[in-house]
Amino acid sequence: MFLIRQPAVAGAFYPGQRQALSRDLRAMLDAAWPASASALPAPKAIIVPHAGYIYSGSTAALAYARLMPARKIIRRVVLLGPVHRVPVRGLALPGADAFATPLGDIAIDAQAVAAVAGMRQVVVSPEAHALEHSLEVQLPFLQAVLDDFTLLPLAVGDATAQEVAQVLEAVWGGPETLLVISSDLSHFLHYEHAQAVDDETVHRILALDSSLSHSQACGGTPVNGLLLAASQHQLEPQLLGLCNSGDTAGDRSRVVGYAAIAFVERPRHVH
Repeated sequence: MFLIRQPAVAGAFYPGQRQALSRDLRAMLDAAWPASASALPAPKAIIVPHAGYIYSGSTAALAYARLMPARKIIRRVVLLGPVHRVPVRGLALPGADAFATPLGDIAIDAQAVAAVAGMRQVVVSPEAHALEHSLEVQLPFLQAVLDDFTLLPLAVGDATAQEVAQVLEAVWGGPETLLVISSDLSHFLHYEHAQAVDDETVHRILALDSSLSHSQACGGTPVNGLLLAASQHQLEPQLLGLCNSGDTAGDRSRVVGYAAIAFVERPRHVH
């Protein structure tokens, strides 16, 4: 039986109508594009926020715009985000064949599933994915900036940074594989306090310090796993944007922090 994971937050976190969604994505990506240029190398990995588009879409777009020059090269996306609703031990596969969005269906990468399914930290949990927004909100952006791609979606629960890094390693691939980590930063602090906390968190991410706590980043576990792998592969992190919900659409007394960070492969020096 062909199983499709249906959208859970279309119409809430982002527009549920195809035309309105395409229009919003185009506007956010167009606004983000001047900040990046097509001459820059496409990132191997990105960290992007996962709130409603009115809050964090403009920040996420800064990272997604950087992928556009590689739209024909990237064929597989490995997408990790934290679970918010259903606790899970390890990293959960969805047990589905495709994920649907208002822009169409995205096929799950059967080869990548096979590469990680046997690892002891990987489980199958349709429940962990059913209502989870951290992965879903990234999908329309990916559909807007890439041509044809398959997806390996993993909802990350109780796991170590090492366990996440091992899974990333198994599907690392070459330029055809993009790693996307979905994470917001601090939650519900006052505006100035959040800015100070998030500055410190970003400073640590840029130093590839893989010991972030969940109060610094709700996707702390997948972020830490990426940082371990990035330092192993000598990726270079670049901050593309940092703000919070007080800057976009929210009240400044309780804000959520958002960052867009790209990780690029260092140019190899030929001796």
